[in-house]
Amino acid sequence: MLVQLRASTARSAASAITRVARVNAVRGFIAPTVSRRADFVQELYLKELKAYKPAPVKESDSVGQVQTFNIPKTPKSPEEADLASSLKEYESMAVEVEGNEGVAAGTPAVVEDWLVEEEEEEAGAHH
Repeated sequence: MLVQLRASTARSAASAITRVARVNAVRGFIAPTVSRRADFVQELYLKELKAYKPAPVKESDSVGQVQTFNIPKTPKSPEEADLASSLKEYESMAVEVEGNEGVAAGTPAVVEDWLVEEEEEEAGAHH
């Protein structure tokens, strides 16, 4: 009797384990866990992204938003005759040297020796 009781208990325990395992397997397949379930907001967002169709771009869309490009006018070149007369005027100008303002323009100025060399003292005098 004790053996029959143990056997029936063992059978009932085994059948209970298999039932629980089957229910968990079915539940896992039908209803995913919270971590596997997609977020409702994410699903809605992805659905709206897929359904979005941008408006086609027309040529007239930029009117009023962007200025039209106008090629600038070509600059006027200086006249060649004017350059030649300016060059002649520059060449005929008198050269002004600092310190010779009082001297007449026609007479040459006295050239002073501007480089002054100091005389070297003998090397043995200091030592």
